[in-house]
Amino acid sequence: MKRQPVKQRKVHAALLAAIGWLIPGGGYLLIGRKRQFALALALVLIAFAAGLALQGGLAWPQSAELEGLDGFTSLMAQAGALVKMIAGGPYLLARLSNYSQSFLGGHMHEYGTTLLVVAGLINLLALADAWERRQEQA
Repeated sequence: MKRQPVKQRKVHAALLAAIGWLIPGGGYLLIGRKRQFALALALVLIAFAAGLALQGGLAWPQSAELEGLDGFTSLMAQAGALVKMIAGGPYLLARLSNYSQSFLGGHMHEYGTTLLVVAGLINLLALADAWERRQEQA
């Protein structure tokens, strides 16, 4: 059985970027790729929820928490905090619900924080892929 080609819509770049950030995988939805949207949304939500369940930290690292670390390690900790923000909607919901686990707090914070970073990276990859597919349309 031959698969029908996916019908893609032209979408403004700023709209794609905003929706793709706010709704994990939302860029796929805008260009008509529903399966990729569902997969990206599920992966980001599962990784983010697991990260929160394992008490991963969402807060930006405070200077006291970075004290004693070398410059590169401190930069990586701050970059990790930035990547968590790229998860978009789930990050905003967690912050609005006052989830405030400190950067290094919690019993299993390493695993939780890693999963939160993974959620942000998956959303970033989905956004970049949707962007590329949008460029191919033009």
